Amino acid sequence: MKKRVAVGSIAVFIFVIGGLSCFLYQPQEKTNQIYSAALDDYKKGDYQNAYYLFSKVTLFSNLKPIAVYHRAECARMLGDDKSELKQYEVLFNNYPNHPLSLRSRYLAGQKLVENKPAVAKKYFENIIHNHPNTDYAIASEYYLGVILKNKYESSKFIPNSVKDDVQNCFRHYLKKAPSGTHAMGAVNNWLDFTQDISKDDYLLMANTCYLFGEYSKAKELVRKSDTNESWALDVKISYALKDFQRAKFLTENGLQKRSQYVKDDDIIAAIDIYNTLSTEKSKSIERLLSISNGKGRDYLMSLKCQNVLQKDKAACYSNLYLKYPHGRFSADALSNIFFAKIKAHDYVNAKKIGMDHLRKFPDVNSSPMVMFWLGKISEKTNNYEEYTNYYKGVIDRYPDSYYAYRAYLKLRRLNNPLITSYINPKPVLYPYKYTRNNIIVKLVDLKDYDIVNEIAGDDDFIKSWALYKKGDYSHSMLIARDAMEKLKDKPDKYDLRWRLIYPVQYYDYIYKYASETGNNPPLMLALAREESYFDPLAQSLAGARGLMQLMPITANEINNKYKLGMDLPEALFNPYKNIKLGNYYYEFLRNNLEGYDISSVAAYNGGIGSIQRWKTSLHYNDTDEFVEQIPYPETKNYVKKVFATYWNYIRLYNGNN
Repeated sequence: MKKRVAVGSIAVFIFVIGGLSCFLYQPQEKTNQIYSAALDDYKKGDYQNAYYLFSKVTLFSNLKPIAVYHRAECARMLGDDKSELKQYEVLFNNYPNHPLSLRSRYLAGQKLVENKPAVAKKYFENIIHNHPNTDYAIASEYYLGVILKNKYESSKFIPNSVKDDVQNCFRHYLKKAPSGTHAMGAVNNWLDFTQDISKDDYLLMANTCYLFGEYSKAKELVRKSDTNESWALDVKISYALKDFQRAKFLTENGLQKRSQYVKDDDIIAAIDIYNTLSTEKSKSIERLLSISNGKGRDYLMSLKCQNVLQKDKAACYSNLYLKYPHGRFSADALSNIFFAKIKAHDYVNAKKIGMDHLRKFPDVNSSPMVMFWLGKISEKTNNYEEYTNYYKGVIDRYPDSYYAYRAYLKLRRLNNPLITSYINPKPVLYPYKYTRNNIIVKLVDLKDYDIVNEIAGDDDFIKSWALYKKGDYSHSMLIARDAMEKLKDKPDKYDLRWRLIYPVQYYDYIYKYASETGNNPPLMLALAREESYFDPLAQSLAGARGLMQLMPITANEINNKYKLGMDLPEALFNPYKNIKLGNYYYEFLRNNLEGYDISSVAAYNGGIGSIQRWKTSLHYNDTDEFVEQIPYPETKNYVKKVFATYWNYIRLYNGNN
């Protein structure tokens, strides 16, 4: 006999299922609206309503785990520890593979350090075991040290094994993150816990205190370390405390007796401080060379070679290269020897040295320079196939470099340094192939920028894109630039990652005032990028201000000369007025340098008087020889950077190259 089901029960069942389906299913547009409204409330400080709205995001949306994380943030802002912890636990238990799961476990552990240290310890150990190469694992070591320290802090007797474990936790943290968020906490906790500290560990703590600007404390700690190993850090601390006499004494004494105990980079920093404190750099270099007999000597020799007269450079760099053929400055030394042979018209030996350089140093900073000049040597002997291969090789291997730009001019037989005045600006887009359900694209569309860094993982191009969308152009470009430099094989010019490094900003105004003054608009765009990375509030230590980094006195002279009627110095931080002033200043330089853009760009950095002096004192046959011989390294590098950037704007946005 069949059982009869009541009609009413069926109706209730259908109602419940229907209600549940409505809760689980949510049109994407509706989900986005709810999430966006919740995010707006959070930004406004209405955390209670944001907490409620984030709960309404459907379970089936890829925004749900992020909404859970935001609920934890809302609870934290409301001071509701219980709800905050609950949301973290929901996230890492229900979404264990989500990028925010790791952060949630870490934040939960942080929250429990004082009240439930055993649970916190379990969370931190899980992070270290499962995610050992992350910043969270490094920070977890710090907290394990704190938990263990707190446990035994009131004990009359602390086992040596516990002391070792606590010190190991703080030591590991400071070695991996000397300027990390918890670094000073590690120092203070360590000092509070025990005075049985080794000299090496005092040096470790002194370095952290120095990095945090705690110079007096760094001085106190560095005195307890081994002098042989700490002298270079002591130089930096003494300089920061304005004890200049001690900084100079320590540098001289260290180079004379203790250089073997210190890392090369620390020695270089000490030498740079010594030179900063000296009125005559050449004499200070000679002084240190006369007393040094170990590490750091190669750096001093390279500094000396940079400052000698052009006629003495070949001998100086030859001496450096012969003494340190495998040192960190050997590639640069050999490239300078190579160029000296070119200057002497000894093309046979120059070619041998250049090819030797490319064999020994196939991918260093001087490689594109050597490859380009090998092309010029081949061109002098009318070896068409060889010089074409060299020029094309520079463009293929170093497509964004200054020498790729020069190689392009040579291949196209262009004598003018300006390729064109035309570019077609294009927007910065998501740097990879767009996918419909891409969570990062969705988050940026919803303006939830701060979460992107966690979701992006190790992909700095995505982090750069999120910063760009947020309007932080300067940091966006820096991150993308550094990420591109790490790529051994550069992508083609159509790759969208390039636009993050060379975005087109303020171009309507740059074009307007460049055209008004007869300047090349893409070159002025490149100049603005190199001067400020498009930060209208940029200000240098010397006092240069704004997008095009003008000194107030220079801006005032240009304002009066061209009767621009601007209210200075406030106008310098107005991007549009700064662009106008910068273009008129560049026009002034160009008019006084016979219209030469290479000279004008150099003068923008090094001053018009220096350029006029160099043009009469240097011996050069063409633009390339002039640039390579600019006496100020900063100005020479500046010229190369500006024209490399100009080249990249043409390359990426012209459409003809």
